[in-house]
Amino acid sequence: MISAYSGTTVRAAERPLLDAGAGSELMQLAAHGLYAAAARLLKERRGRIYGASTVVLAGAGNNGGDALYAAARLLRRGSSATAVLTASSAHEQGLEAFRRLGGRVLELSAENASETVRLCRSADLVLDGILGTGGRGGLRGPAAELAALLPARLRRGQSPAVVACDLPSGIDADTGQTPGKHLRADVTVTFGALKTGLAAGPGAEAAGRIELIDIGITEYLGAPEVQRLELQDIAALLAEPVPGDQKYSRGVLGIAAGSETYPGAAVLATGAALATGTGMVRYLGAEPVRRLINQAHPEAVCADSTVSLTHVQAWVAGPGAGTDETQRRRAVDAMASGLPCVIDADALSAVEPGLGPQVILTPHAGEMTALLNRLGESADRAGIEADPLNWVRRTAALTGATVLLKGWATLVAAPGGPVYSQAEATPWLATAGSGDTLSGILGALLSTARTQSPEPGYYARLAAAAASIHGRAGALAASDGPVQPSQLPAAVRTVVAGLERWRPGSVEADIL
Repeated sequence: MISAYSGTTVRAAERPLLDAGAGSELMQLAAHGLYAAAARLLKERRGRIYGASTVVLAGAGNNGGDALYAAARLLRRGSSATAVLTASSAHEQGLEAFRRLGGRVLELSAENASETVRLCRSADLVLDGILGTGGRGGLRGPAAELAALLPARLRRGQSPAVVACDLPSGIDADTGQTPGKHLRADVTVTFGALKTGLAAGPGAEAAGRIELIDIGITEYLGAPEVQRLELQDIAALLAEPVPGDQKYSRGVLGIAAGSETYPGAAVLATGAALATGTGMVRYLGAEPVRRLINQAHPEAVCADSTVSLTHVQAWVAGPGAGTDETQRRRAVDAMASGLPCVIDADALSAVEPGLGPQVILTPHAGEMTALLNRLGESADRAGIEADPLNWVRRTAALTGATVLLKGWATLVAAPGGPVYSQAEATPWLATAGSGDTLSGILGALLSTARTQSPEPGYYARLAAAAASIHGRAGALAASDGPVQPSQLPAAVRTVVAGLERWRPGSVEADIL
């Protein structure tokens, strides 16, 4: 499990070590980690460090010092380097070490901002050390102009690789918000602990790949603000078939999705659920949709029945329901059944306060906006996308349900409980039908869960696991080209099979 903490918490955790005189040691640990990540990236992109060109964007604080020391190490390995000072002062010792090894220094100004952009664009590597965890309000002045003109993402051989020191400059370390101009990184090397702002909202997208450097502050951090499941955590949540199991004990999932207008959603959810490993799918819906499902998945049991007469362990309701009032009624009944259920898409319009954590709502930002406004909250899509951490918590508190907010970093909040952030997906998953697949995966996990008395946050963990499986399956499918959701179940099956080696007690897990 990866834990994330606010920048405020991390700075407080560093204080005992700083008070003990370990500031220089902490900086050297951070600088070495930053250098190592930069060196690996240069080797990936050009095969070697020698002859590479590096630009350091150095602010006045310790982040600037970390970046300058890291660049000094690159100078020792044969890279050329220019330090662009973005403030009137810089970390004195770091700048001295950089100059001593032959680094060039340039002071950023409004007059030379364009020249600096050209310098950055022609470099192999840009080290972003402008602002650290204490930065507030985004970048200003020439630094903001620089951020606006630099390329958004690297393309091999066409733009520099951007490595952020602790977090991309202009990102709020506590929330992930971007109140002004900010930089985007290909790799963020963060120190001591993952910052909450790297796990949520625009900050998660701007961070790129995240590498964590241990600087010895873990014992001072306390309870995390956000968590991220790793492979072994997800594997531990999967229900492994045991001798004596049969289709009913493996778990039966009810799906009330799709309509004559949108039949494909039901097919996609059913396929994903079967690929994840549920023992049986019982589908409820219109006859044309039932016929289509049985053509694609003959193992599914299809009927035109009610929720109360259908014996299952969990429900998925809403994907593709459109204006089908019968499917809407089934969604309402599923929420009232007391069983775990996934409420997605069109069924979200039937959500009312007073639900339990076993009900998992899975909106995107637009659907969350509509839900909140209907329940009396003043919200808009742009505001939710800018500060999703706040809004996913608010929606969970308002409804009493577990809430999964889809996004580049998918956030899951339990009412009054933990928040999870999963960011394994690929942009290729931004396609029609992707959310239906996620609903099926999550429904399967709910139906196969063997716990009788789940502890607080259990359903949030299952939802986070489903988001991770979905994201990993999408990334796997994208290795062959654009993702086609109807073909995702094969990738889902591969991901679930691969999790077996991470299951507690497995030979490989014990070795690892």
